[in-house]
Amino acid sequence: MKQVGLIEGSRRRPVGRWFIVGLWVLMLLFSLVIIALVTRIYLTTPVRQEIGSSDWSGYVVVSDSVNPSPVLRNISASWIVPMVTPSPIDAFSDVWIGIGGLTDDSLIQTGTGQDSVDGAAVYEAWYELLPDYSITITSINVSAGDEITTSISLLDAGTDQWLIQIADITSGQSFSQSFFYLSSRLSAEWIVERPTINNTLAVLANFGSATFADLKVSMDSRSGTAADFPLSRVMMYDRQNIQVVTVSELAARGSTFTVTYLG
Repeated sequence: MKQVGLIEGSRRRPVGRWFIVGLWVLMLLFSLVIIALVTRIYLTTPVRQEIGSSDWSGYVVVSDSVNPSPVLRNISASWIVPMVTPSPIDAFSDVWIGIGGLTDDSLIQTGTGQDSVDGAAVYEAWYELLPDYSITITSINVSAGDEITTSISLLDAGTDQWLIQIADITSGQSFSQSFFYLSSRLSAEWIVERPTINNTLAVLANFGSATFADLKVSMDSRSGTAADFPLSRVMMYDRQNIQVVTVSELAARGSTFTVTYLG
């Protein structure tokens, strides 16, 4: 009986060892899966920081948060032209997309203006290639509530040829023109701005709120929404360091957000 017991015991031991080995293998595989998942999340989650500005509010993306590369080649978005509340003093606001300009003087951009001039609301479509002044697009008659779509695309990196497109879907009017422009291609932006008028930072018009939608950006062979790249939220402050707008979190997987006037 003892011998049988010892034999039975010797038979159980190998089974126990294989069970332990198998358990360790499963634990190792599980650990590797967890490490891979965490690594993937870490590598694909964009670096988020907040930037204070006297004239910009919105979101900015770059290729790398530490050492950005000149790889931006396309940006696009749509929005509804916000309605401006007229004021007794002239006030201005711009909604736009752009490439460059975050850390350098090159900026190619297009958007709409929502202003209060001489006590009346004024709207326009425009484009700008710094350091030149903005150009009003006279072929588009903009009104509050109109749906606007915009895009800026690099046509030829060798010749620095860009295509600016902006369309008023509501009125059916549009503008499309190519330009030769040397851009840093270091950043891309979706911005509500308090512009500079006659070399002076303007009073921000009460635009209510502006919602950017269909945010898309391309960097060389990579394309996605704002959430797919390292990004920063830009918040606008006045000279007394008082916040004058709110910028919502990105929604719909990084394809939309809202800027709201605080005054």
